[in-house]
Amino acid sequence: MDTRDPHLWKQAKARAGFKMHLRTYLFVNVVLWLIWLVIFLVFQEKWGTYPWPLWTTLGWGIGLISHYFSVYHGFNEKSLAEREYEKLKRTHGL
Repeated sequence: MDTRDPHLWKQAKARAGFKMHLRTYLFVNVVLWLIWLVIFLVFQEKWGTYPWPLWTTLGWGIGLISHYFSVYHGFNEKSLAEREYEKLKRTHGL
């Protein structure tokens, strides 16, 4: 019989998901920057020095930061609504 607390299990799965997201982000971005570095070193005069992986790193990084806050700080619509509801109950003496 499973004795896991459903709320804690949901949190654990969300944190594991974030960690996998972070690992994927780091791996893919390291590979992209290495490709750029090789192209830069080999074809510098022909291709220039524009750091094109910057867009992937920044764009995906914004999503990763959002994922972090939703998992570790509860910044999602449901938890915010629950907190607001609790505040309203306290201010109305319920």
